[in-house]
Amino acid sequence: MNKIIEVQDLVKRYGDFEAVKGISFDVMEGEVFGLLGPNGAGKSTTLEIIETLRKKTSGKVFVDGIDLDKSPADIKKIIGVQLQSSGYYPGLNLTELIELFSGLYNRKVKTTDLLDTVNLRDKAKAKYKELSGGQKQRFSVATTLINEPKIIFLDEPTTGLDPQARRNLWDLIKGIRDRGATVIITTHYLDEAEYLCDRVAIIDTGKIVALASPDQLIDDLIATGFERPKEVKKANLEDVFIHLTGRTLREE
Repeated sequence: MNKIIEVQDLVKRYGDFEAVKGISFDVMEGEVFGLLGPNGAGKSTTLEIIETLRKKTSGKVFVDGIDLDKSPADIKKIIGVQLQSSGYYPGLNLTELIELFSGLYNRKVKTTDLLDTVNLRDKAKAKYKELSGGQKQRFSVATTLINEPKIIFLDEPTTGLDPQARRNLWDLIKGIRDRGATVIITTHYLDEAEYLCDRVAIIDTGKIVALASPDQLIDDLIATGFERPKEVKKANLEDVFIHLTGRTLREE
């Protein structure tokens, strides 16, 4: 597999405070890569630097071979970014919003096909402010696909969603990866990271403290003699909930 993102000795300081402390990692083409950590660990700062949204203090970043220092505009052309809170014109309907974004990207997009991708064709004429939380999240992901990006960044995409909407978004993320895009995700739901991610980097106090596949990290912990205080079952309560109520989305 080819490296599509290379981060080398990345540092970000705010005055005397060092938010990112010389971290290095690679993301491989076609994988779902998770950047995990507690609040304030430096993960969002790291991603915002890669996304060209925040300036670094030092270090090197390459995105699909493009040097961040030399050609940030070229990086913007090949990435899609979905933020935790996205600002859309609330009075425009979804078709109008897609047409607006298509114009900004200078792209021709078939609106119905794009809305089909995120199961929102029936909401084509609905205003953004009328959507449920899950619908807003799915539409936000749809807007990241307009420029047919090689890399998609998703920042806590399922926060606040009900179980059906969360599982639906998991399927959507897997589908995006299966179509050839690389997906970078942050989440506080570790079951989500375990299910979705090929590899994860765990960052704490500005440093990467572990980087491997979820299975490898779990196996390494078990090898230390770690035991859970409660027996792990083959299903969890969310699985029970989905089994009893179904996977069908419940739109408001």
